[in-house]
Amino acid sequence: MASQRQCLAAMASTALQAAARPRPQMASLPRFLVPSMSLGQQRHASQSSKKEKKKVKHKAFRIYDKANLESYSLCDAMRYLRAVEVGRPPASVSYDIAVKLQTNKDGAVLRDRIRLPYPCNSDFRIAVVCKEDSKVASEARADGAVAVGEETLFAAIKAGDISFNRLLCHVDSVPALMKAGLGPVLGPRGLMPSIKTKTVTNDVRTQMRELAGTANYRERSGVVRMAIGQLNFSPQMVGENIKAFMAQLKRDMREVERQTAKAVDEVVLSTTHGPGFSLNGSFASTDDAVTPAHLSTVM
Repeated sequence: MASQRQCLAAMASTALQAAARPRPQMASLPRFLVPSMSLGQQRHASQSSKKEKKKVKHKAFRIYDKANLESYSLCDAMRYLRAVEVGRPPASVSYDIAVKLQTNKDGAVLRDRIRLPYPCNSDFRIAVVCKEDSKVASEARADGAVAVGEETLFAAIKAGDISFNRLLCHVDSVPALMKAGLGPVLGPRGLMPSIKTKTVTNDVRTQMRELAGTANYRERSGVVRMAIGQLNFSPQMVGENIKAFMAQLKRDMREVERQTAKAVDEVVLSTTHGPGFSLNGSFASTDDAVTPAHLSTVM
């Protein structure tokens, strides 16, 4: 027979147990109010009924089918572009050429400088980064440099006073230029001196003469663009510039062919405010009534 103490302990443990909560009747509740767990359905955030589609990344820039593309001779393209630019000052309009390349996205990039047979821009303002009051500074001033020096030139650039469109740097001033931290200012303008662009030199006078009358170009997204002539240029002048530019571009492509294969896909001629016309490589106009002489005068 159990003792009195054991009976009291059993009664106390029974009183401490939580009373069971009544479960709702499933039939009396609407289905949309019933928890999903009660219906035997389990949802997991890590599982998805739809698989995400991976985006296809192309290694090369996209090339479009040109079977139905209409192309034009140089004189025809210039004729239509001059018609678009009627009423505008000829000095404010230039012919631009865009060369589309067949190349990989992560390949070598073409960049160089060329002296065209007929330069498009005669306004060359050259500045030189060199030691203050040095022989190089005096020679640069004598050759027509618009700005010379280190700290004074750096302060003017930081203040936004950029009165030049070409910048050279003497090799002795490269550490000072790097310390000044002008890359974010000069880089977007294409003025940051570098060895690749031959704007860091030991012979400033020779490089100034080489730099005057030249034009820089650089491949971006598989396309090389550059001004190729002014609106008052004759077809012969524009044609000579295009030939010289294409010859230089092909030499650049041969230099990097071991790293990246490149080929010319399309050559497009446009103007400042006009559309682009794909060139077919021919020169004469398809209209016998229009001769190159008609396109050689200012509108």
